[in-house]
Amino acid sequence: MPSTAKVYLVGAGPGDPDLLTRKALRLLQQAEVVIYDRLVSAEILSIVNPNAVLIYAGKDQGEQQRVQTAIFDSILHYAPRVSTIVRLKSGDPMVFGRGGEEVEFLSTHGLECEIVPGISSAVAAPSLAGIPITYRGVAASFAIVAGHRESVTTVDWSGYRAIDTLLILMGVEHRDVIAGSLIAAGRVPDEPVAFIERASTESERVVETTLEAVAKRRVEVSAPAVMVIGQVVRLRCMQGRRATAELAA
Repeated sequence: MPSTAKVYLVGAGPGDPDLLTRKALRLLQQAEVVIYDRLVSAEILSIVNPNAVLIYAGKDQGEQQRVQTAIFDSILHYAPRVSTIVRLKSGDPMVFGRGGEEVEFLSTHGLECEIVPGISSAVAAPSLAGIPITYRGVAASFAIVAGHRESVTTVDWSGYRAIDTLLILMGVEHRDVIAGSLIAAGRVPDEPVAFIERASTESERVVETTLEAVAKRRVEVSAPAVMVIGQVVRLRCMQGRRATAELAA
């Protein structure tokens, strides 16, 4: 056994265990310690090594820094005691998951680290709902934007006026502010929008609407959900639908 553990930053994907990479599955079945995020599904946790220590590291609003410090403390505590630690993150560990910060921390403390990419919900959710992110003649560009409180107040939304498809993560709470800001920045009010709730799970739900309706708070959506903005929403194919869409005017 090495003197200190190797730490793997593993992406759990959008929630369906079948969407894990083979490497992620193997590591979860071998890990001695698994530190997992709030959105990691129970189905994925059920396939973790039954002898592993499971440490919940969910971050509620206002507790991000405290929980992040606790994550670092747990890694330092177990590193001399085990050989394999999995830091399990929903989606991809390097997409809005503080993966870069954690890699920096591990490097600073001399711990070996490996990143295992996962499928980000930003691309998985639209695909599962039958929405193409890009489409010849319709959308040749896309951007993934954080929609939580800090980003809403600091982002220059005018920079996203001409992006064909916008994928907003963590934007449910402030969806009206985001939509209003985009309209003010020059996007058309009747631009189609789709929210994909709980993508890849049995309770997946798709809500199709417009930017104006979202800005006017006419759309009821529950987190977690990916917000898709762009003409590609009109191309949503029946074959790709995993759940019945609801229309919000």
